[in-house]
Order: sequence, then structure tokens, then C-alpha cells
Amino acid sequence: MNRGRLPEKSVRAIFREIMSAALALEDNLKIAYLGPEGTWTHQAAIKKFGHAVSYASQANFPDVFDQVARRMADFGVVPIENSTEGAVSHTLDLFVDSPLHICSQILLRIENCLMSAIPRENITTLYSHPQVFGQCRGWLLKHFPDVELVEVSSTTKAAQIAHDQSAQGAAALGGPLAAEMYGLTLLEKCIQDRATNTTRFLVIGEKTCPRTGHDRTSILFAIHDRPGSLVKALQAFDHFQINMSKIESRPSKRKDWEYIFYVDLAGHCEDPKVAEAIEELSRHCSLVKLLGSYPDTGE
Repeated sequence: MNRGRLPEKSVRAIFREIMSAALALEDNLKIAYLGPEGTWTHQAAIKKFGHAVSYASQANFPDVFDQVARRMADFGVVPIENSTEGAVSHTLDLFVDSPLHICSQILLRIENCLMSAIPRENITTLYSHPQVFGQCRGWLLKHFPDVELVEVSSTTKAAQIAHDQSAQGAAALGGPLAAEMYGLTLLEKCIQDRATNTTRFLVIGEKTCPRTGHDRTSILFAIHDRPGSLVKALQAFDHFQINMSKIESRPSKRKDWEYIFYVDLAGHCEDPKVAEAIEELSRHCSLVKLLGSYPDTGE
């Protein structure tokens, strides 16, 4: 019994590593994630699975899905949305044709930092991922209004450039782990515009999760091209009093001006009301696909 000797966060971390070691021994788990090493997605994967399992960095979103679909990895971890910058469209689009399901979600507080190998006054160019620039837009306008901003594929790549091109005035925005990997100094911490800046990640796999009593269900659907179709489709959730916590639309990429809608619902797909709502929804749609039901927590 802890009796308050350790903070709850520390206790959770200890148990996570114990479970990680047990999983590694029993199942030899392999986790594919959107890399490279040191990115926020990598850190989210570690938060979920611990350090003892095997990790496989992937160069892009399709490769993460492909590794899991081909059973080269047991699970995959990809970002789905940020509380400041919104949905990650690459992940949404891949679910249309993928056989995989959402198994879990991970909520990770994002704390971006200014990192470099040179003094602050010598910085002429800042490198980072486009989402990070968006999350720090106000801070950049205030502190570096005249510095060139260069978008790169990841914060880890940005840190590498800041290290390799420091003599040319390069610095980076990203997380502390990326700075540590390349021996950079954190000149300023927590520079995101919103202190509560959080990214939601999904764990993808072959099966969805059993009911826990506090679940979220994700689906996608496409409506028939006729007046009132979207209103009639959404009325299915109102009819059964199912709360929608999220709705996004994306071009179907199959037909011009046809859209696919992504919805998160409160409840599990095996809950009678949720199941009936999805069944009613299908009467108004040309496509309905269950992406998965999973615990509505961030652990």
C-alpha cells in the first residue's frame, strides 16, 4: 500500500514498467509507431506500453498501419488530433480501407521547448514539425517575429538539424527527449500557446476492446447524395440519446464532392442503444464502418 509516500503519477509509472516487462516476457510484443525515435508519438507509445517491449519506428502513417495489418507488429500508435491544431487527416483517411480497429487511446500533454547548441541571440532559423509551429504560433510572433521558420518531418529531425547546422544559426522547437538525443540546450520550456496543449493518440490492432463501462466508440460513414441525408443520419444518435463527442469530415477520394464523416460516440458498440443507433444510421448511409470501441481514458 502506497500510503502517500509516492505521487500517484510515480506509482502508475512503476506499475506500467512492471506490466511492460511481463508483456515482453509472455508475448514478445512489438509496437510500430510514427517515428523517428524521440517524437511525441514515440513518447506516447512508451506511456502506454513501457520500455520493456520492442518498438519499430516507421517513416509514415501508411507504414504503421501496414506493419500491424501484416502482423509484423502487434499494435501501432498514431496521432489522431491535437487540442490546438485539430484532427490529423492522414490517420483519418487510412481507416477507410484498413481492416484494423482502434484498441485504445493515449492522451499526452505536449510541452514544446526552444532548443539549440548556440546562444539565443544567434538564432536565425527555426526548424520543427508544422503542428508544433501551429501550437506555438503566438509565442513565435512575440519572441521570434523575424526568424525564418522551416517545416520538417518531425521534431527529432528538427533537433538533428539544429545540432548539425548550429554554425548557420539553426535551432529547433520540440520535446525534451529530442533535445537530449542531440545534446541541445533547452533555452526555454513550455512555449506552446495553450498550457493544456494535449495530443490524442490511437493504438490500432486487429481487435476492439471489451466493455469497461466507460467507453468511446469511433465510426465512419458516408451518406447518400440526396437532400437531408446528413440530418437524417445524425438523428439516429438523437433518437437513442447517444452523445457525439467529435465529428470530422474528409473528402472520400473516390468521387468528387463526396465526403466521409468520422464520429466519436459515448458508449460501447455492444451497448444496446449504441448498437441500435448504428443500425438506424446505416439506413441513411451508403457506408458505415465501426472503427472500434475502447476505454474513454488517457492511460
